[in-house]
Amino acid sequence: MSTVTTKDGTRIFYKDWGSGKPVVFSHGWPLSSDAWDPQLLFFVQKGYRVIAHDRRGHGRSDQTAHGNDMDTYADDLAAVLDALDVQDAMLVGHSTGGGEIAHYVGRHGTKRVAKLVLIGAVPPVMVQSATNPDGVPLSVFDGIRENTAGRRSQFFKELAVPFYGFNRDGAKVEQAVIDEFWREGMQGGILGHYACIKEFSEVDYTADLEKIDKPTLVLHGDDDQIVPIDNAGRKTAKIVKGATLKVYAGASHGMCTTHAAQVNADLLAFREA
Repeated sequence: MSTVTTKDGTRIFYKDWGSGKPVVFSHGWPLSSDAWDPQLLFFVQKGYRVIAHDRRGHGRSDQTAHGNDMDTYADDLAAVLDALDVQDAMLVGHSTGGGEIAHYVGRHGTKRVAKLVLIGAVPPVMVQSATNPDGVPLSVFDGIRENTAGRRSQFFKELAVPFYGFNRDGAKVEQAVIDEFWREGMQGGILGHYACIKEFSEVDYTADLEKIDKPTLVLHGDDDQIVPIDNAGRKTAKIVKGATLKVYAGASHGMCTTHAAQVNADLLAFREA
């Protein structure tokens, strides 16, 4: 396997295909870089270099007892980009991965970055608080913690249903998509998954978004049941200077799978603009 070893000795698995302009993908919780397969195949066939890594504690990367926090996730991404000497990259982050690429910019700047795309991403901050009254109640995330700790395998099978909008009237349920969500989830480690819940729910990425100085595209489904668009995508598009928001009518959180052709076309158009 291809891995980069970080300064704390953690091995981060990555895919690096093609030789054109780079497009770098950061995945959501509790998945792995395999969640990007429809995008990776599309872009490498279009002549681009595609890079995607498994976050520590997820997929094929090491399952460490330490460093399961957004500061370290962003530094791990930096380690991958530095090791591969990536230049002029378009960073694409889905869900938690959107927080990761935003925090990467906040900590490491945009010297390697040409553009950013945030898809169904968690910034600016998900949890409800006095300063974020329309956020998601903490009790929801406590429930995710409880289910991850006590019944992770079954919970992932259940979570996949709203993740892809399969609980909506008239939805065509694809069991193989649910099975793949479960497979990727169970490949990761329970400790890393549990710790990551706080990072995607309680971290405030507002300061990171304010530091983004490159063209930014925000894609979000207006039927996202996991990361509600009004709490995330719409706010992010207002914070990031000059950002463009594109709303996918009726799309779920798993839009990179359910709306892969549309997402791919939008990403390609943005990369080539």
